Amino acid sequence: MTVTIYHNPRCSKSRQTLALLQERGMAPTVVEYLNTPPNAETLQGILVQLGMAPRDLMRTQEDAYRAAQLDNAALSEEDLVNAMVNNPVLIERPIVIANGKAAIGRPPENILSIL
Repeated sequence: MTVTIYHNPRCSKSRQTLALLQERGMAPTVVEYLNTPPNAETLQGILVQLGMAPRDLMRTQEDAYRAAQLDNAALSEEDLVNAMVNNPVLIERPIVIANGKAAIGRPPENILSIL
């Protein structure tokens, strides 16, 4: 099974989720998404796997969210995806992808349902 984690090593939940995967004997592909953000197409696919709309995946408490006025209801899904691609700090983390499904590791145990 191929497992990928979109990871921020500075985030405790992300570190805990990675450790949970490793404790289960998995060696996931680690994507430090702040350094290597997903492109719009990849992010769209992740949203489909999560069953979420773009705004549901956004960290709405980030300064960047407020500064870009991303709470504007007139923004399209494409606008929101592009905002996350251009400013990946807006993407909720960690995201684990396995078996054609995705889950957010908040709490880390959330990912167990897709393994």
